Amino acid sequence: MERVRDLASRKAAVIFTKSSCCMCHSIKALFYELGASPAIHELDKEAGGRDMEIALQRLGCNPTVPAVFVGGKFVGTARDVISLHIDGDLKQMLIEARAIWF
Repeated sequence: MERVRDLASRKAAVIFTKSSCCMCHSIKALFYELGASPAIHELDKEAGGRDMEIALQRLGCNPTVPAVFVGGKFVGTARDVISLHIDGDLKQMLIEARAIWF
């Protein structure tokens, strides 16, 4: 759990993913389109990835990926991020966390 929190707080935007996950790809593309450069942690390629996945489950991530953190705070999974984007709140959240400058 500590490793996930540590990694999530190192950069303004952090996404935990798996390389084979299509929704992870979509969320990463959305962040890039908005001008953010999130830290990406692919759980299926990182040492300790399985432990991080278990920690994400304990935080309430279901499914565990993509798990998105902005400003060190857990935002949610793909459904939550897409809802925030549609409502217009995601961009403001990224600006406030200084993940983008607009």
